[in-house]
Amino acid sequence: MTEALILCVDDESVILETLQEQISRHFGAEFLYEAAESSEEALEILEELHQEGVKIVLIISDWLMPGMRGDEFLISVHDKYPDITTMMLTGQADQAAIERAKEEANLSHCIYKPWREEELLQLITTTLESE
Repeated sequence: MTEALILCVDDESVILETLQEQISRHFGAEFLYEAAESSEEALEILEELHQEGVKIVLIISDWLMPGMRGDEFLISVHDKYPDITTMMLTGQADQAAIERAKEEANLSHCIYKPWREEELLQLITTTLESE
């Protein structure tokens, strides 16, 4: 069976740790978990995982990051890996960026910081069940 993975991308390590802790506590061994502190690092991880045959089922990405913003990152991911479901986590994304990600990156949800754990986990569960 192919292993399924959830990738979290945020330039703030405390956000990454919190996200991974909440998601892995809820889903346990159902998924593998990876984290990246930049869009560039995430793209490298995606390439490696793809070559290893790991199925990435979900990417949760921050919007405001140094270098490539979250909407640009998710659009580039969608261009190369159209089967990966994407969510954006943000404290300050502009509405145009969210709309662009919905249209060009198949963005399933935008979650606003600070998020509620129950809401986050419910959105992830619903999103993955509908795939």
